[in-house]
Amino acid sequence: MHDKADRLKAAKVPDRQQTESSEQHRLPPGQTLTSKFPILHEGPVPEYDLNRWTLRVFGEVEEERIFSLDELQSLPQSKSESDIHCVTRWSKFDTRWEGVKFKDFMKELGLLPEAKYVMIHADTNYETNLRLEDLLHEDVLLAFRYDDKPLTPKHGYPLRLVVPHLYFWKSAKWVRGIEFMKEDRKGFWESHGFHNTADPFKEQRFSSDEYEMPEGEWEYNEYD
Repeated sequence: MHDKADRLKAAKVPDRQQTESSEQHRLPPGQTLTSKFPILHEGPVPEYDLNRWTLRVFGEVEEERIFSLDELQSLPQSKSESDIHCVTRWSKFDTRWEGVKFKDFMKELGLLPEAKYVMIHADTNYETNLRLEDLLHEDVLLAFRYDDKPLTPKHGYPLRLVVPHLYFWKSAKWVRGIEFMKEDRKGFWESHGFHNTADPFKEQRFSSDEYEMPEGEWEYNEYD
């Protein structure tokens, strides 16, 4: 992953005009709209024995919790429809997700008042950090389903985070742990030059203006 981060930061954006459309206001600057769902990840797709799968919740909580998949899926379910935006410059409108709202999931926890930040831990050896306030939006889900079907393994089965208003590297696949923190700590991509907040409409791709993202990077990946 380190090599890929360096390559993306070093690449330059081609001089190409974005196509105008009646929905242009929904498309962040520098993004290209696609009807496909590109598949981007590093390393192998995990395989699970769901009878042994768990989600660990720890850090600034009154008591550490371990959830089975059945326990998570027994919680109240919600659906959301949202636009998603990848840092590699593709956007997809009107994606449909189903799972547990993060703000509803927090009702199951004894969260301490010191908790202001969250680290999402995921397979394989991935983590990404977010402000707790970003996880309280109505459309932020711990998702089990996409487009009325169970998540596919390449899109994060059996559980992924969906945070539509931030670049999609924050929406970690294969989530296995949620750590509540007093102070912020950078995740994997954030430690390798990617922006800590990742707002697509502010083009917060990198921590420095000397880097850019190649416009066609996502076109070399698989699709669903």
